[in-house]
Parts: sequence; structure tokens; C-alpha cells
Amino acid sequence: MDKIYELAGNKIKVELETQLVRVYSNAQLWAYLNGKTDARFELLINTIKADYEKHFGKVLVISNDSLIVEILVHVYCDYLGLSFNRLVQIKWIQALVKKLLKRAEVVDCGEKEVDGNRWVWDLLASSKSIFIWILPKNLNAKNIKCY
Repeated sequence: MDKIYELAGNKIKVELETQLVRVYSNAQLWAYLNGKTDARFELLINTIKADYEKHFGKVLVISNDSLIVEILVHVYCDYLGLSFNRLVQIKWIQALVKKLLKRAEVVDCGEKEVDGNRWVWDLLASSKSIFIWILPKNLNAKNIKCY
């Protein structure tokens, strides 16, 4: 089920499935994260989880911090890949990075029964503040995410 959450004037695209939420690392998400990233992530995650529970009649069994870290890492990889391709003008390397970017742009966050790497995000969840700290403050200052 496709959802658009309007938060702080930004339209955040999310898909909800049983035991899975899919968040899109697009320009709207990047703009939303410009500011009080920690508070904005909490609002986003709480909104998604409340809507998930409303639609499926059960709680999404993923901790907030685990979801936040997974989304942060995908957004950061997306940012680094786009920045890299802007700097490195070698076509075959850019093509390879574009393939990797396709995986970074869609953040599949599943419960442990459907997401084989949930344990990684659960393990990294306690380091959420570090991931928020290293995230650039204005992701799209270089206008690298156009969609």
C-alpha cells in the first residue's frame, strides 16, 4: 500500500506491506531531514508505525532506533554515491555506482522473519546518535538529488 506522509511541508513516500515498510530516499526525504534530524526521524517513524498498526491491526516489530539507523545508512550511501558520480567522470564507474544507488534509494525495512539483515540494524541501533551526527546537515545543498 503506497502512502505519502506530509511532514514539515515535505511529502515522504512510504510503502506498507505485512512485516515490511519501504521508505524512499528521495529529494523530499532529504529536505525533511534538513533540520532537527533526530526529532524529525522520531516523527517519521512514529507516523509510519501508527499507520502500519492502523492498517494491519498489529504492531510493526522493529525498534525505532533500528529503523532510523537503516534509513540513515541508505540515505548516506545514496548521498555518497551521487556525490561520487558528480566528481568522478569515468562512465563505466558511474554506471556501476548507479546500479548500487538503485539499492540505496529504496529502504526495505522488514521484521526479522522477512529481513535477513535485520540483526545488523538492531546491532547498530545503539549507535544511532553517531549516524545522525555524521549525516550532512543539508543533504541537498549541492542539488544532487533531483527527484
